[in-house]
Amino acid sequence: MNRLFKNCLAPVSMCLLLGIASCTKLEPDVKPPNSIAPKNAGGAPAPASISKVYEQLNQLLGQSNTYAMDEHSTDELMGPTRGTDWDDFGTWRKLHLHTWDASHNQINDTWNGLNGGLFQTTLLAESTTSPAGDVTAARFLRAYFSYVVCDLFGQVQHRPATAAVDVIPDVFTRAEACDFIISELEAVIPLLPAYTPANRALATKEAAEFLLAKTYLNKAVFKQDPTQPAGPFTFDAGDMNKVISLCNDIAANPALKIADNYWDNFEWDNATKSTENIFVRPHSGGINVQWVTCEGFHYNQAPSGWNGFTTLADFYNSFQDGDVRKKEDLPGYTDKMGSNVGFLVGQIKGPQGGHVGNPIVDLKDRSGNPLIFTPDVSLFYSTETKGIRIVKYPLDPSTINDNGGSGSGNDYVFFRFADVRLMKAEAILRGGTDAETPLAIVNSIRAKRGVDPLTSVDLPALLAERGRELYLESWRRNDMIRFGTFNAPVGERPDASDPSRCVYPIPNIALSSNPNLKQNFGY
Repeated sequence: MNRLFKNCLAPVSMCLLLGIASCTKLEPDVKPPNSIAPKNAGGAPAPASISKVYEQLNQLLGQSNTYAMDEHSTDELMGPTRGTDWDDFGTWRKLHLHTWDASHNQINDTWNGLNGGLFQTTLLAESTTSPAGDVTAARFLRAYFSYVVCDLFGQVQHRPATAAVDVIPDVFTRAEACDFIISELEAVIPLLPAYTPANRALATKEAAEFLLAKTYLNKAVFKQDPTQPAGPFTFDAGDMNKVISLCNDIAANPALKIADNYWDNFEWDNATKSTENIFVRPHSGGINVQWVTCEGFHYNQAPSGWNGFTTLADFYNSFQDGDVRKKEDLPGYTDKMGSNVGFLVGQIKGPQGGHVGNPIVDLKDRSGNPLIFTPDVSLFYSTETKGIRIVKYPLDPSTINDNGGSGSGNDYVFFRFADVRLMKAEAILRGGTDAETPLAIVNSIRAKRGVDPLTSVDLPALLAERGRELYLESWRRNDMIRFGTFNAPVGERPDASDPSRCVYPIPNIALSSNPNLKQNFGY
């Protein structure tokens, strides 16, 4: 029996396969078109409202597809098979082992969804009748979707909003897509409002500057010979100085600073507490972060989880003891839920019977043995207690009994100020110039996280620090490729993967529908 049929909060007659939905809702209800071209006759439809266009971001939330491709392929996360649970026809294993192909279900679904987002954002971005502010915001969102497609797939379809229905989309190469993203963002930055906490979920000058800095930082990757997607890369000092300038502009906004408490950025009231979150998707309209917790929580925890994904022991061991990002007892959470935030290992505690308000007790597994999470875990066969679990978004304890935490008010974070600071440090290490030093930048963050200062910072040290600071924020694959480590062996993948894995394949069905697309090198 597939894991989606088992261990649910209430009996049901059927659950859909492969993480699209389950007894507990796993994914936002996004139904994208299968192509950037519209399906209806008579040309392109009228653009949707800006609020509907923002809803395209919902597909970036959820345990599968874009998130899975960004995280399961790295040293941060994997989905071990537990007997018959979480087998899912090998979809999670293939991502971790880098053995996917052009028919992989999640690669196909991600391509469809992101291209649907490109189509919807283009309709509004090129509208001549919509409010100017909405058009500008849509151009930012189109650049964001273009960036994600460029990063994952190396080719970006584009089709004018006014094109006839039978027009096949043209295709930007990765280098051309990079240039397009830069030009779009440079055009809209002067037109966007400055960031304030109140507009954190909207297109702002700082959000666009963040994405532009990220594009310049990865320009060497995107401009690379497509037959050598793993590098080595040559980072231009001028591009790195662009990154530094953009990061300095963002830092000049007095509303942004490194949070004194790391968890203010992620807990259920992060909308009011965080001083770092630049661009988010707020809890609304059925969109929530319950899945980030439940994907790893055991069935007997509160909330009752799906007992799936784990981090890797080597990644966990990269954290110094005392690092609040690794483990912290969070007031208002730990005393009610029994668990710390960060990583969960050892004897797991929780409210008796899974009901918040009951006494905190040592939990047991389904066989009545102590529920002890252990670092040793097998991708191919693991028992229900194997693997270290993660609490990245602490759920509001008051919502657990009623709806399993789906009512928790956490914003989901896309862009964060700590990343701005670390991008600047990296740009300096790669040849840019600034009065600040990478060591001072990194240690200023570490001081807030309760860990000892480093005595020196080189590129490997910075990659490790980015992992500790930004885990499960969907940047790890992007980082590892840029730092030249993506294909290296990791836990449960003992051999180096082929360099071609640094770009995902174009799905077979997409190739058959658009002759302008060409399969990526190595597939």
